[in-house]
Amino acid sequence: MVMSIEQQTMKKVYLRLLPFCFVLYFICYLDRVNVGFAALTMNKDLGLSSYVFGLGAGAFFWGYFILEVPSNLILERVGARRWIARVMISWGLVSGAFAFINGPTSFFILRFLLGVAEAGFFPGIILYFTYWFPPSHRSRIVAGFMAAIPVSIGLGAPISTALLGLDGVLGIAGWRWLFLCEAAPAVIFGVITWFYLTDRPAQADWLDAQQRAWLAGEMEKERRTVETGRSISVLQTLVNLRVLALAAIHFGQAGVSVGIAVFAAQIIKQLGLTNMQTGFTTAVPYILGTIGMIVWGRYADRKNERRWNLAASCTTMVIGCLVAGFFDSSYWAVVGLSLATIGLYASNAHLFPLPAVFLTGPALASGIAWVNSVGILGGSASPPIVGWFKDATGSFSSGLYALAIFGLFAAIVAAICVRETPLAIVPRALEATGD
Repeated sequence: MVMSIEQQTMKKVYLRLLPFCFVLYFICYLDRVNVGFAALTMNKDLGLSSYVFGLGAGAFFWGYFILEVPSNLILERVGARRWIARVMISWGLVSGAFAFINGPTSFFILRFLLGVAEAGFFPGIILYFTYWFPPSHRSRIVAGFMAAIPVSIGLGAPISTALLGLDGVLGIAGWRWLFLCEAAPAVIFGVITWFYLTDRPAQADWLDAQQRAWLAGEMEKERRTVETGRSISVLQTLVNLRVLALAAIHFGQAGVSVGIAVFAAQIIKQLGLTNMQTGFTTAVPYILGTIGMIVWGRYADRKNERRWNLAASCTTMVIGCLVAGFFDSSYWAVVGLSLATIGLYASNAHLFPLPAVFLTGPALASGIAWVNSVGILGGSASPPIVGWFKDATGSFSSGLYALAIFGLFAAIVAAICVRETPLAIVPRALEATGD
């Protein structure tokens, strides 16, 4: 059967962009969460309690929050190729510097600087996808891209714990080797990004002329459709009720995501496993989360429905956290964590295509960044909460119940506040509210 122009074009675009961006996010997320595996030996060496470790781990998101919106606006102006390359090289250098920390203060400072360096990468890529993928492809591309999160932890878990086994080589602690070895790919791929990425479809010499014209026409058609409604400025996105609702949902998602990512290895280690066994067992929830996200993302695209899929996936992560907390210290906790990651990563695939429904241009750039930066503050809040409960009770159960509350908040906001209509067809009475 002869493929249509859409099929021909999008096949090339998927193959060109998705695998490469997947690798970039794999590296990014591994550098963000490898601190959770380093903690298996680092916390004792540096004298960090669970609460202090959780507070330091969450400091990453303070720096992330400050520069997220400016970073995306710069990307919109200078292009993804230059800006993503800069982001990656910066965070790779900071991540490698973790090998030289000597206590809580240096740990806090570098976690904050890592957030500053990485700010703009994730929303920048999401924005970049809106230049290349029509709306009917958005959940699939976001799900495929974000599969790098569970894969980075799933594959990174045994890799990271294996690097801990280098303890004592050249007189260097294993957790220091972990940071050094896992930082190098960010710098290397940052350089590659400069030469590989193409900023816009009109510049894609790897598409033929007809394919470039079709894709550019589709993206222009979407832009005109969105702009037929009430236009929103960059500053207005910061107070727009629809944007803030999405940010609130992401706050709950991020609380669950970071809370699990930072403490999953320690939760599983208490089952009596070795570091290597912990690494492989920690991979299980993230493998299942990857499968669930891709399948659920494709389903949402076929049905062209986001709201109730988003609410349902947020509810799934709530149930998973409750199961993990109730069966803490047993292998059923792994089942609960698996259910939570399936709901968590599927919900991300449903959430991030939504800003492009009612925003375009610089407003879309700032809107995506604002959703991510405000939402990601949940990731700064949950680790110290889980750590405090662990120090106070000696168990992770209460902390996991707290993560379930983050997820429940996201589910409620998704069910009540999310709409999928462009501003062009929102009733005028609603427009007056600023929503």
